Amino acid sequence: MTDTDTDTDTSPVILINVFTVDPANQSELVELLTRATSDSVRHVPGFLGSTLHRSIDGTKVAMYARWADADAYAAMRSNPEQSPYLDRALEIAEFAPGMYEIAAEFAPA
Repeated sequence: MTDTDTDTDTSPVILINVFTVDPANQSELVELLTRATSDSVRHVPGFLGSTLHRSIDGTKVAMYARWADADAYAAMRSNPEQSPYLDRALEIAEFAPGMYEIAAEFAPA
């Protein structure tokens, strides 16, 4: 793959969730998402990996997750094991999910 080319037929889908949270709840949200991913999500077929980020000002938490395809992500979301994690996350934060395809990748020169 070049810096600007992608093969969308074989590229994974990327889910980027940005959570807005009261700074007093940021640590709890990070721990909750860590537990959810470690205990459950990473075992779902089609999960390719994720990275969890917290903002320095304490008001945001972002998760970048790679999935084999949108169906794999949908299967995870419909799994009842995910409900307690999502329910609690929605009690302490608002989130704006988005599903993306990789348009370009860049590496150091």
